[in-house]
Amino acid sequence: MSQSPSPPPEPSAELLQRAAIVRRSAMALGQLADADRQAAVLAMAEALEAARAEILAANQADLDAASADGLAAALVARLHLNGAKLDGAIEGLRQLAGLADPLGRRQLHTELDAGLVLERVTVPLGVVGVIFEARPDALIQIASLAIRSGNGALLKGGREASRSCAAIMAALWAGLAHSTVEPTALELLTSREESLGLLKLDGLVDLIIPRGSNELVRFIQDHTRIPVLGHADGICHLVVDQAADPQLALRVALDAKTQYPAACNAIETLLVHRAIAPTFLPAAIAAFEAAGVELRGDAEALALGVSQAASEADWHTEYGDLILAIKVVADLEEALEHIRRHGSRHTDAICTSDAAAADRFLAAVDSAGVYLNCSTRFADGFRYGFGAEVGISTQTLPPRGPVGLEGLVTYRYRLRGEGHIAADYASGTRSFTHRSLPL
Repeated sequence: MSQSPSPPPEPSAELLQRAAIVRRSAMALGQLADADRQAAVLAMAEALEAARAEILAANQADLDAASADGLAAALVARLHLNGAKLDGAIEGLRQLAGLADPLGRRQLHTELDAGLVLERVTVPLGVVGVIFEARPDALIQIASLAIRSGNGALLKGGREASRSCAAIMAALWAGLAHSTVEPTALELLTSREESLGLLKLDGLVDLIIPRGSNELVRFIQDHTRIPVLGHADGICHLVVDQAADPQLALRVALDAKTQYPAACNAIETLLVHRAIAPTFLPAAIAAFEAAGVELRGDAEALALGVSQAASEADWHTEYGDLILAIKVVADLEEALEHIRRHGSRHTDAICTSDAAAADRFLAAVDSAGVYLNCSTRFADGFRYGFGAEVGISTQTLPPRGPVGLEGLVTYRYRLRGEGHIAADYASGTRSFTHRSLPL
């Protein structure tokens, strides 16, 4: 998409019609009771289970085509939907169905004057448009979150996942057909022209969520008037402080890099305090090399056994692979400065037993997730207990980090009166009480 030299074309009449149908269905969905939306998500889970063989076969066909096309290893890893991944996604739907209803929550309840009562209540956004690369399981997560939160969705996966997405969407529609939710609340886009047209659907789409490269996110932000919730690069760091427990730090570092290197929450850079580097790095190098990780280091790391020199580009590269850049830092402040300059504000961690160093790191790193003595791989909606996520937002404004149900609702002010008029308050005939009422 980002290779297009000109602004996106106007959406076709067919896409406008399909988007209008999604919006009408979303309006009906947003009025349904919590139990109806819960039942719909559970029906989607059952339908995915029933279509398991078809989905995995479609994914294998996508993998075969990706292999023939020479798709990058990191994208192939994200594309791969094995039985365990599918089981996890289905379990996420069941967990999601059991979460508290995000709609109808009263956030504010105030008596402005006798008989004049103000409420702020959560409501659906309306329709979300989601463009994602490679990961077919993202379709499952996003579609289920949309239904649970009362939103319609226009979904566009990458060309490399087209067969997988078609099989998954067929199952989701089949599940919704056995619920009170109209299947037309979800629509799958299949062409590049449709994904470009999506960017022009302001008035029909309320939020666009891109999941992919920085290039993809920037292109979308530059070519739409619809608000964009960006999910971009994950250049995550782990700092091994001078007061770290070496065995704990190595265990955390290995998990953060090797447990699933294609994930955006895997670390790409290891920052090691100079005081601990001579004892920590030799053992770490051996462990990483045994795990098949290619190491690239600065001059001090090279002197301690790293075999390949890191370039300046390595400090701000998301490898998505078994490659790790290592830098020896003089102190915690140098580590913080490195993260400030090269990080993507996704997730960064420190291993230390020094409470002051831990507090300094947790307060100073401006990332969506800031961790102490644990792997960055915990930056995930399912692991946070959200059931699923639409993505991990690296922006400063909320929602931030793994975005679950709370990122797909907004609120509405409701004011109930008894013939009250503003002129009475301007003239002094009446005055406000502004009395807080129970939520």
